Amino acid sequence: MKVTIAQLNPIVGDLKYNLNKLAEILPEAQKAGSDLVILPELYLVGYPPRDLLEKPWFIEQVSHAVDELKMLSTQYPEIGILIGAPLPNEHKQGRALRNSALLIYQGKVIFQQDKSLLPVYDVFDETRYFEPAQEIDIVLFKGYQLAISICEDAWNDPDFWPAGKMYSLDPIEVLGRKRPDIFINISASPFCVGKEKTRFKLISNHARRHKVPFIYINQVGGNDELIFDGRSMFIDARGEEVLVGSAFKECVTTVDVESAGNQVSFEAQEEIESIYQALVLGIHDYLHKCGFSKAVIGLSGGIDSAVTCCLAVEALGPKNVLGISMPSPYSSSGSIEDSKQLAGNLGIPLEVIPVSDIYESYLQTTEKYFDRTNIGLTQENIQARIRGNILMAFSNRYDNLVLTTGNKSEMAVGYCTLYGDMSGGLSVLSDVPKTMVYDLARFINRKKEIIPVIIIEKAPSAELKPDQRDQDTLPPYDILDQILNLYIEHDFSTAQIIDRGFDPVIVQWVVKAVNRNEYKRRQAAPGLKVTSKAFGVGRRMPVAARYNG
Repeated sequence: MKVTIAQLNPIVGDLKYNLNKLAEILPEAQKAGSDLVILPELYLVGYPPRDLLEKPWFIEQVSHAVDELKMLSTQYPEIGILIGAPLPNEHKQGRALRNSALLIYQGKVIFQQDKSLLPVYDVFDETRYFEPAQEIDIVLFKGYQLAISICEDAWNDPDFWPAGKMYSLDPIEVLGRKRPDIFINISASPFCVGKEKTRFKLISNHARRHKVPFIYINQVGGNDELIFDGRSMFIDARGEEVLVGSAFKECVTTVDVESAGNQVSFEAQEEIESIYQALVLGIHDYLHKCGFSKAVIGLSGGIDSAVTCCLAVEALGPKNVLGISMPSPYSSSGSIEDSKQLAGNLGIPLEVIPVSDIYESYLQTTEKYFDRTNIGLTQENIQARIRGNILMAFSNRYDNLVLTTGNKSEMAVGYCTLYGDMSGGLSVLSDVPKTMVYDLARFINRKKEIIPVIIIEKAPSAELKPDQRDQDTLPPYDILDQILNLYIEHDFSTAQIIDRGFDPVIVQWVVKAVNRNEYKRRQAAPGLKVTSKAFGVGRRMPVAARYNG
């Protein structure tokens, strides 16, 4: 049997678009002699559809789309189509829907397997919408017993949960006891750094343990904060790879399920390369799926805005990225020149709009209330908010999306200005710690100098007051990022972090800063997730609260 693995990039909610993409690849599958075309989890609606699933009119559209798909399948009577879709829960108990895999053949749904394990951790909230499967079974198709599962169903492998399995049920174990000829898992597994290694080991373990080949298909593309890296795979019964799909790109490949793994080998990308590609894809898809084609970025002469600009140019092309330099009284001449050099290297247009006169007008207007002789936080934030207003004006006038440039380290401790540098439509680096920003800059410059070296080497500064440096306010970034990683991504307490040998005063300051700045992050633009714990949908902390970590 030949199987076409269609690693596609759906648009959430656009059923017609998603169906058309499927229709476009069916002639290719037919030409390849395919018996079965498989698509990712919830492909018909795109993942994650979130509260669209609570709209009756949307579920009715899904029903019509399934009918269209059944009609489409009659045009290819030799090909089965395995696709993910949300379907009504016919048992009328519990949630209204099921997360289903449908096997459609010659105009009919010949098999339906619902998802058993519904994750509720990190970015997932599937029990909000779905009822778990009532039964798990295999299906005979063209002489092969197919064991079909959906994403999380494959993740209850005891080797990956040393503290104990997350669920009492293991769908792969249940399916394995039914003696299938091949496992198929349709998935929408979001990217985070290092995850592709875990997935490969997981699928290989299943195939080797049960001595059954395993086809795994994953969605690709960016949907809101989440980025899907694809990396679909076919693993033989010995746990050896027969096929490993592209990373961060659509990929349609037909394989024979009797093939043995001796032609290819799985190689994980370098972590910084995978983060770079994820962010590029995230920017591209966020803009285009939201109806934008161009971006505008405030270029400060610093490393964060430089890296953001390089990512945007890679995602959108130089003609679709506008840089704006907005020097204030405290901007160094070097920062302006550095921004000009960066723009020249990238081939993007750059506008220089000084804000000193606007800033002076603000000070004059408010001098009755604020002491203008003492440049403090109020005056610093005024400058940042002037810049934010200018960027948003360009967004309104030219229909460009503003990309904010703050990194995860700054967002974590509140080293950012509401309605200032936080203004914008997408926060590109909000899940990228400062130390990783430097790694990205070096990766961008790996072949030639795109980001001027002086931008990478100079001390970070907001340049909102004389001789300002980030390290005047913050701990050294290498220390700060280690503490943030332990507190945010690993859920360590203050005491546990101090026990690791960090300065208690610094640790207490960092934890307190993270906690008290939740109100800022709640108002931030959506950010692209690349680590195991990003601010936003995957970290749901209270705002009006008092607690000590």
